[in-house]
Amino acid sequence: MRTLCASTLIGEFFVIGFAGLVAMKSDDLSMGTVWTVCGIGMLLSVLLCGVITRPGGLQLGWALQIALLLSGFFVPMMFILGVAFTALWWASIHYGRKIDEAKARWAALAEAQGSTEAPAQG
Repeated sequence: MRTLCASTLIGEFFVIGFAGLVAMKSDDLSMGTVWTVCGIGMLLSVLLCGVITRPGGLQLGWALQIALLLSGFFVPMMFILGVAFTALWWASIHYGRKIDEAKARWAALAEAQGSTEAPAQG
């Protein structure tokens, strides 16, 4: 799960940065505000890569997804990208857990098969 979620978050890092470039063209927003908000979002997306498996990591990821969706009020294209990345986030968690469970089953099976075989003695 960690790999899939981290990949999604790194993609969001770039999307947030590009959204900042688009938002700079808005007359309603100051450059300082745009880059403060985008910088926090970009930093959060990178830091979340390291804490995904810790308690609260997934919830922080969901909060980032909501913030990405809400950024569509300032950069309308972000509604579409927010929905896309929210779907990717859900898929990363859902299928990542399935992959982790399958890996655990395979490891347990390999360990069980390894322990049933008697070691070769010369």
